[in-house]
Amino acid sequence: MNYIEHIGKYFIMLKQVFTKPQRARVFREALFREIDELGHKSVGIIAFISFFIGGVIALQTALNLESPFIPKSLIGFAAKRSVILEFAPTFCSIILAGKVGSYITSSIGTMRVTEQIDALEVMGINSLNYLVLPKIIATVFFYPFLIILGMFLGVFGGWVAGVLSGLFSGADYITGVQMDFDPFLITYALIKTVVFAFLIATVPSYHGYYVKGGSLEVGKASTQSVVWTTVLIVIANYFLTQMLLT
Repeated sequence: MNYIEHIGKYFIMLKQVFTKPQRARVFREALFREIDELGHKSVGIIAFISFFIGGVIALQTALNLESPFIPKSLIGFAAKRSVILEFAPTFCSIILAGKVGSYITSSIGTMRVTEQIDALEVMGINSLNYLVLPKIIATVFFYPFLIILGMFLGVFGGWVAGVLSGLFSGADYITGVQMDFDPFLITYALIKTVVFAFLIATVPSYHGYYVKGGSLEVGKASTQSVVWTTVLIVIANYFLTQMLLT
């Protein structure tokens, strides 16, 4: 019953979030601030991890294709599919859930325990709309660009790894990347990214907004938000794959 209560409170929260902002100028300032905090400051970690994970995928594929009858171009093809289908949209979203989710929960939770949210309500401001809606818009519209960057750097990292290690040539790798390219896979990855971005913005916001107690409870809520966001991303990934690729 406790889970049902949380699900109900979550959807009630969403209903209050999606109302018309009271002041366009204030909302615009909050939106650009969230884009910087949640999106722009995440570019570095996504670029770093994407580049090296792409290299690892290419190297592991090359090391497991020892048969002379298997063309080396298959390495680029496998790396491309792995990065586009799963690594970039899912793995990067889980990383963002840990980095961004804990920040969202702690920031909103701190406002709750210090009674800043109560002060907003007293002033007649819809606190959920003011605090959560800019985060949703910032993540849903900015994270697809992050994932596209992750795809590019992942594939590029595989090429660099092959050239430096000598396990396969750059030409063979590029041939594999160009082989049997399906544009729908990019669309599939971006659809998943939008859903994951919505979860990354709303689930931690829920845990932070309804936290009770002091700083210790805020820390516990941050941990719970990261865990539940990751669980929901994995579950959503399964159902989206079933619906879009089968």
